[in-house]
Amino acid sequence: MLAAIVSERRADADAARRDVAESELRREAAARPRRSLGARLRGAERSVIAEVKKASPSAGLLRADYCPAGLARRYEAAGAAAISVLTEPRHFLGSESHLREVRAAVELPVLRKDFLCDPYQVWEAAAWGADAVLLIVAALDPGELGAMYRAALEAGLDVLAEAHTEADLDRALGLEQAIVGVNSRDLKTLRTDLAVALRLAARIPRGRLAVAESGIRSRDDVQALAGAGYRGFLIGETLLRDEDPGAALARLLAGGRDGGPPGARQGASHFRRYGRRIF
Repeated sequence: MLAAIVSERRADADAARRDVAESELRREAAARPRRSLGARLRGAERSVIAEVKKASPSAGLLRADYCPAGLARRYEAAGAAAISVLTEPRHFLGSESHLREVRAAVELPVLRKDFLCDPYQVWEAAAWGADAVLLIVAALDPGELGAMYRAALEAGLDVLAEAHTEADLDRALGLEQAIVGVNSRDLKTLRTDLAVALRLAARIPRGRLAVAESGIRSRDDVQALAGAGYRGFLIGETLLRDEDPGAALARLLAGGRDGGPPGARQGASHFRRYGRRIF
């Protein structure tokens, strides 16, 4: 599935390039201020990147009343550190307009989340108002990953380099200025297992900014992942399935504050509980 979506997005980039020259995107990007995703994530022990998306292949339609700007404003009011916006059009029903609407609605850093595979798409993100881009390591060969990373730095964007496996993580860590993301979703089955993020955390050097992605459903999940060393948490479906996503985020963040920092014993116990699924 990943290869098919990337192929679609390559064709989309080629078509977009015929309509809008990269030079035009660069001019628009240069006029936009940037907000640092990395600085926001380092500003608190538990920083949530709250996601707006209408649908996903694993969950189907998430919100029939989808309003990206309204959701983003709710998340900002509830204490989100940043907003992630899905722009992939076929499987997640995203679009350029969704990112532009969110950028106009909030002051938080905005992450473009998509299957980016062409440096042109990095300049799209910068022109549309994104402050960061997601690069899925498994979707890119070494040369492509390097080219995408360099384009993001040139555009003034932060990079969230997403790993799913040990090999992915080694490549992500090689991007010295990138935020490291570990996604607990299996790309083949689409199932999530937090044991993946908990296991791979041990391979991330202390002090390297890391974000846990997918499958985060509760205060206990956040506490266990924080205990493993993650500073950021990208959360989407758990919030979007709630009648009031902003209130759901506020409850999760309040729970984290009330609970205090998780202990190593609690994190280890949580690891064993999740780890039974794969070991």
